[in-house]
Amino acid sequence: MRVRDIDKVQLVKEKAIELIVRDGLEGFSMNKLAKACQISVGTLYIYYKDRDDLIVNVTIEEMRAMEEVIVKDFDPEMSFEAGLRTQWKNRFRYVMEKPHMNLFFDQLRSSSYQQEVLSERMTEFKASMSRFMQNAVARGEIEPLSFEIYWSLAFAPLYNLLRMDREGKKLDGTSFKITDEVLWKTFDLVIKALKR
Repeated sequence: MRVRDIDKVQLVKEKAIELIVRDGLEGFSMNKLAKACQISVGTLYIYYKDRDDLIVNVTIEEMRAMEEVIVKDFDPEMSFEAGLRTQWKNRFRYVMEKPHMNLFFDQLRSSSYQQEVLSERMTEFKASMSRFMQNAVARGEIEPLSFEIYWSLAFAPLYNLLRMDREGKKLDGTSFKITDEVLWKTFDLVIKALKR
């Protein structure tokens, strides 16, 4: 039995993400991946038992990496504004360093992998975020909100700015590049909308 080559595993992971972002899950196959990596299809099966196993494992690994970045310097006991600012800073950094990952996770969110991978993982992360929100409510910093409303108000503006930056244009088609001024002005408005 051949041993796993760490560099080859990393290449497979990177190319899998790249192909899924470019061609979608329906256009992704082990054959295309092997060709993109310039390896035999049989080599892929040393690392993963099948296409689903590859997608699930790559996703789990990337979710762990994302979680590490997002929770850096974050504590659920922080004040609401300080904690949310840390979240924005970390999420912004993650997306700017790994621009394909948002697109990759978007592909998964609208697929059968949603429940298997995205919904059932990151339980510690979700608990920490929930505790952060509950603490802010208990301290009277924000009013009680459903998680969906909170998430939409707290993070959708950030991800919309990041999407426009990635596309390089505003909704009217003119060019757009995110700046610190735009990022933190948007953050201030989000805080204003959420804080009591």
